[in-house]
Order: sequence, then C-alpha cells, then structure tokens
Amino acid sequence: MSHAPGTASTAAPSPNALPSYLDANNLGPWGIYLQQVDRVTPYLGSLARWVETLKRPKRALIVDVPIHLDDGTVAHFEGYRVQHNTSRGPGKGGVRFHQDVTLSEVMALSAWMSIKNAAVNVPYGGAKGGIRVDPRRLSRAELERVTRRYTSEIGIIIGPNKDIPAPDVNTDEQIMAWMMDTYSMNQGSTATGVVTGKPVDLGGSLGRREATGRGVFTVGVEAAKHIGLDVAQARVAVQGFGNVGGIAAKLFAETGARVVAVQDHGGTIYREAGLNVPELLKHVAEHRTVAGFAGAETLPNDQFWEVDCEILIPAALEGQINKTNAGRIKARMVIEGANGPTTPEADDILQERNVLVLPDVIANAGGVTVSYFEWVQDFSSFFWDEDEINARLVRIMRAAFAGIWQVAQDHKVSLRTATFIVACTRILHTRELRGLYP
Repeated sequence: MSHAPGTASTAAPSPNALPSYLDANNLGPWGIYLQQVDRVTPYLGSLARWVETLKRPKRALIVDVPIHLDDGTVAHFEGYRVQHNTSRGPGKGGVRFHQDVTLSEVMALSAWMSIKNAAVNVPYGGAKGGIRVDPRRLSRAELERVTRRYTSEIGIIIGPNKDIPAPDVNTDEQIMAWMMDTYSMNQGSTATGVVTGKPVDLGGSLGRREATGRGVFTVGVEAAKHIGLDVAQARVAVQGFGNVGGIAAKLFAETGARVVAVQDHGGTIYREAGLNVPELLKHVAEHRTVAGFAGAETLPNDQFWEVDCEILIPAALEGQINKTNAGRIKARMVIEGANGPTTPEADDILQERNVLVLPDVIANAGGVTVSYFEWVQDFSSFFWDEDEINARLVRIMRAAFAGIWQVAQDHKVSLRTATFIVACTRILHTRELRGLYP
C-alpha cells in the first residue's frame, strides 16, 4: 500500500533477521561481531537508527576456483570476497588461504576491517577474502594457479577504486604480485594499486611487512604508560610468530622486555630468562615453526595461557582466548595482534579480573595504515623512505589510541567498546550524510 510523499509508512519495520545463508545455531565469528555491535548500540545516539547497516554485509561473493593440479587432475576450491561497508571509501582487507575458512569468518573479518579503518580514520571501508585450501598441500605452481584463478573470479568487484586486497593468513608478497599481475592482464594495463603488501619492486611500500607488528608495539607502549607498566621490565608471551607476533616480539625485546614464551602451530617454547628473539626469528625462517629451538624448554600447549607475564600477544587465529582459558591468564595487558582472538565471554572475564585488553580493531591496525600509505604512493608514483613511513604510522596510531582511551574513560567502557563507539559513529555518520540511493 502506498503512502503520501513526506509521510511515514504504516508498514512494520523489518525484523533484525539473519541472512538466510547463515545458521542461527552456529553463527561462528560473525556471531561474535554481532554481539560487539549490540554492545556499542546504546552509545550511538541518533545514529543508532542506522545500526542495521553494520549487521549486513553490503556484498558477498562466493566463487568456484578450479585449477589443474600438477598430476593433471582438476581440483575445485571455494573462494569468497565480502565487502562489508563502503560508505567511507573502497573496500580494504586481506585474503587468507586456509582449509577452515568459512563465509561467516570472512564476513566477520570484513566487518572488523570496517571498524579498524574507521578507528584509525583512513578513507576505506571493510572487505575480506579467502579460499578454503591448505596451501601447504600445493606446489608453488599450483599455488600460483589458485591465486590467479581466484583473482580472475573476484575481478568483477575488486579494483584500485573499488576494493583493494592485501596479505593475510598464509598469503604474502608473492601472492599479491600474482594477484596484481592477473588483474592487470585482465584490465589491459598495469594497476599497481589493486592490492597492497606487494614486493617493493612492484609498487609495494617500505615498512609494510613490519607495519602490523609495529602498530601492536606502539599501542602497547602507549597503554603501558596509562597503567604504570614499565615495558623495559615486562615479560612477554606471544602466540603466533609470523609477521605480526615475530615483529612485535622483536620490538619489545629491543626495549629490554623479556619474551619468555612463544607458541605456534608446532608447539610452545619457554625460557624464564628470556628467549633470544633474533635467533628465534632465524630458526622460524628456516624451520617454519618455533619447535626445536635450542635453549628453550617445551611446554604443553595448554600451559601457554598460564605463563607468568605482564604482556600477552595473541597473534594467530580468532577465538583463541575463550571462557575456558581467560580465567588462567596472568598478564596485566593483552594486545590483540590477530583478528578476533578473544570471545565476548572471555572479554568479560578479563575485564572482571582487571586485565586490560587492547582490541584488534586498533592494536593491529598498523598493517592497514601502511597499506593506505602504499595505495597513496601507487596513485602518485612518488615513494617515501622507511623513516617517514614509520614516523607517520606511529603518529597515526598514537593519536587514534589516545582518542579511544579518552572515550573509554568518558563512558567507563572497555577499549573494545570505545573503539567501536569511535568507528561506528564515523561509519554511520557517513552513511547518514550519503543517504540511501535511490
């Protein structure tokens, strides 16, 4: 039934229904994100009328990725690219290759990218991609074919002004080089700005590889000042020892902190006097795991969460800190290097125990900040030196964290909720200014 222009419709508002392609009884990571949005809604004022925008991804693409394996057979893999929100600019977010990737996971990661980008105020929306594949089972030639076919399949929605992928779990500079080349060949011209995290020789940025870990370190140091923690005397435990955990551990160790425990897919190592981080980085580069590192004792994996430390850095996968282990954590501060490593139940337990959690949506935003620098440099074809990049990164991260800390104090909420207040306000204000078309 129509109604007169300028008058309110009498139709009932649509219910807050879940997308039909999700299982309400098993929402996965998307369910965690929805809980986080619900927690921030009371602080959004008049913008709360737009909050349903945040609970639905703008666009979700599922693609089949068929390739010829080296033995001549054909294999099919499932791929995703989700654009959660593009009100503030083109989509931005990584691509992960992992056998357990799901649509729910990619949706949640794209949404956290929306929050992250708005939290540090870079002009991007949130996006994410993934392929359900174990890259360790592929040869280098097969990995290239998977990457190129996936890029061709999602090419209809990515681009330097649409959506800019980047590395994530099990993807790296080489994967980005193949993605950039595939997209460019399909377009008929070189488009360096279609991805970030590329090799420097292909338009990548200095400092990008270390940026996420540097951001983790930067906000950790800032937060330590607020709680009276001397970083130089701190003990640090790190889960995940790749670009994020490894670089963060290196930077903390250089300040005098002791990295006493590290866990990765191969196991858990511990040394009360502190691990030799430069040597451990060399060991991991050679053996692809911390397991077997000389001069360290091995712990059962479950004991990692009980290690005596002041700073705990989960820098692996989501859901690692949950209601079963949060009560055993002894750290004064948790810095989330990974995306979504702490469940809402664990958040509450840690808050009750006065453990400060620096949430992923600000703590690991250094990577996307320098990705933004890379994108800008690609457009201008003018490149900055590493000192300038690091200085700009630290300045942006410090300013963003200071604003979030103040919001947390003003509203007496956790840093996660404070980050969501800042970010959701920016996203929904832009949504309101732009309006709905048509």
